[in-house]
Amino acid sequence: MGMAVLPALLLSTPKARAAEHITLTNGFDMMCDHRVADGDRVRLYLDGTNFVEVGAAEIAGSEHVDLPVVKTGAKSSAAAVAPANRLSDGELHQLLTKPGQAHDLDVDLLASVVKQESGGQVHAVSRTGARGLMQLMPGTAAELGVGDSFAPGQNVSGGTAYLDGLLKRYHDNLALALAAYNAGPAAVDRWHGIPPYRETRAYVARVIHEFNRRIAARQRSRVTVVTQVASAHP
Repeated sequence: MGMAVLPALLLSTPKARAAEHITLTNGFDMMCDHRVADGDRVRLYLDGTNFVEVGAAEIAGSEHVDLPVVKTGAKSSAAAVAPANRLSDGELHQLLTKPGQAHDLDVDLLASVVKQESGGQVHAVSRTGARGLMQLMPGTAAELGVGDSFAPGQNVSGGTAYLDGLLKRYHDNLALALAAYNAGPAAVDRWHGIPPYRETRAYVARVIHEFNRRIAARQRSRVTVVTQVASAHP
């Protein structure tokens, strides 16, 4: 994240999977595996089956991105932590709900950042000394009023506040805010965009891809509930 905090990187980089970073005219950024054009409409596939359909004119730009494929059992730079310290999806959602509401940020976005930063491990420590779920450096944690980076509530509250500040700084441009969370605002400002650092570009791509995946899963769940309710009340 910002202030010299780097994400947990794989010690060895597996073969990358091609993806596309799409920027829409409304400022929204998303990752897609591929696109299919149909007249003036374009389907942006989040994975093999789920897609978002937009007008061709709504696509402001695109950029090829290589998404590293994480092999099962691959180790990250975060310190090894006992399984008991890894939060379940339910526990993580509950933990992130309050700070998400306080800063009006989507819980699934925060969960996507946590997944990339620490893998949900409460006591994760990176090679650079970043700590906890959203990987706060000691100095950054102190500035955010976080007294104990290994206290989940304090850590995610501080990390959420920091991300919120970056989103405001970059006028809700998610890609730039994530790049600043990873490489620091100074790097983003220097390059007037996402810095040309492989780690940062991969970080932004992975977080946005995971966020899109979670949104698609949430939408599928809502459709299932509506269908079940409709079936129960003919």
